[in-house]
Amino acid sequence: MEGALPSVVGGLVDKPIIAVPTSVGYGTGLGGIAALLGMLNSCSPGIAVVNIDNGFGAACMAASISRQIIGSTGRIEA
Repeated sequence: MEGALPSVVGGLVDKPIIAVPTSVGYGTGLGGIAALLGMLNSCSPGIAVVNIDNGFGAACMAASISRQIIGSTGRIEA
């Protein structure tokens, strides 16, 4: 279930999505492996998947996206 959420959201919005699988969950999550594989197999465009419990990598990706937006327009757009 956790691994399917970025695909669903990616189909509904036109913004970049950063998917962070977690090592805790319900059922047989295999320490986050099941969620990671589900996110990596997504066919929705605009999804960046980082490693299990990698909040720092997700923050780096968000900063990179922000720098690209500010660099191309000179201002922050919502």
